[in-house]
Amino acid sequence: MTRPNDQARLAVLIDADNAHAKYVEALFVEIAKYGTASVRRAYGDWTTNQLKSWKDSLLDHSVQPVQQFSYTQGKNSTDSALIIDAMDLLHGGTVDGFCLVSSDSDFTRLAARIREQGFEAYGFGERKTPKPFVAACNTFVYVENLIASETPLSPTDKADWKHDDRLDALLKEAVTTAARDDDWAHLGEVGSNLSRLASDFDSRTWGFSKLKDLMSAHPAYEINPQATGEGRQKTVMVRLKAPKKTR
Repeated sequence: MTRPNDQARLAVLIDADNAHAKYVEALFVEIAKYGTASVRRAYGDWTTNQLKSWKDSLLDHSVQPVQQFSYTQGKNSTDSALIIDAMDLLHGGTVDGFCLVSSDSDFTRLAARIREQGFEAYGFGERKTPKPFVAACNTFVYVENLIASETPLSPTDKADWKHDDRLDALLKEAVTTAARDDDWAHLGEVGSNLSRLASDFDSRTWGFSKLKDLMSAHPAYEINPQATGEGRQKTVMVRLKAPKKTR
């Protein structure tokens, strides 16, 4: 049964050996956009000092620590424990989607399997996360974007998006696909296209809190709020600017 986003039951499975506790508060704020975190577990060897920084975060956000001893040096038992629990939940019918918190490529097949079973796979990791894991998720969020307000981008960094070929290609494809006969496209449809084209698309990556702000600033596009329907609600439209005519 498909549920609205605010009713979707999500299993948040954290690879504490690979994730940082400093992102936890912002992480759960972000996860709330996709549903309710009904299962909250963090995996690691809690007998070591390495995970000491997680203690307060676990209590504050009602995250259950799952103990996994490192039986063999060089082997990551934590990954195995997380994957086994994920498969149990997948077949248990108690959740509608999974939030995998890690920057580890070892979870690529798990994310793909979750999608194959018709569940949503949300990934959360650092920008160093290998591309195969990012692509395997329905949606992937870089955790650095979650606390961007605390470390705002410099003017130099913000200018980089103007010369990002990948961004230009994504925007053009998304707008062109959603465009009507008059070349205008609903911004909401553009956003949906971007999510399908790139699981890690996020306007915050380029220093903009919303897609509307990014499209407004981009020199190749123009936006136009239009009043539609009986309630005359404003719908934001976007289109490629017509090329300038040369004499």
